[in-house]
Amino acid sequence: MAPVRHPAAPGHPRSGWANVNERFQVKMNGFKEFLLRGNLVELAVAFVIGGAFATVVTAFTTMFMDILGKLGGTPDFSSWNPGGISVGPFLTALVAFAILAAVVYFGVVLPYNKAKAFFEREKVEEVAAPTSEALLAEIRDLLKNKAA
Repeated sequence: MAPVRHPAAPGHPRSGWANVNERFQVKMNGFKEFLLRGNLVELAVAFVIGGAFATVVTAFTTMFMDILGKLGGTPDFSSWNPGGISVGPFLTALVAFAILAAVVYFGVVLPYNKAKAFFEREKVEEVAAPTSEALLAEIRDLLKNKAA
């Protein structure tokens, strides 16, 4: 009987590049499945749109803070330091957060909740319809009670 060779030994059927290629193909198939899942593509699109939206919010915040500054008599809040404490950048960030939160809530969350409630209502209406077996059982029970 011939001695059994180690799989990594030369001459073994699974040694060398054939084994590496097979493992590589398995890993690449898993990677392809990962990439083709819908969540990853949706997340990438959301990330790109979020970055662009952040630029719009920053520009709107700058404009809004300029308007507030002109109404308050200070042209720019970023240099506002009452008592030596730099409050202006925090105030600007707070306004940017409030604007972003309002846009996300009114532009995304409320429409999503309305659509979700609409589709769930349709599901509930579909489930509420009794089956023919349940109707026949109910008729049978009514006839039994009437006869007794």
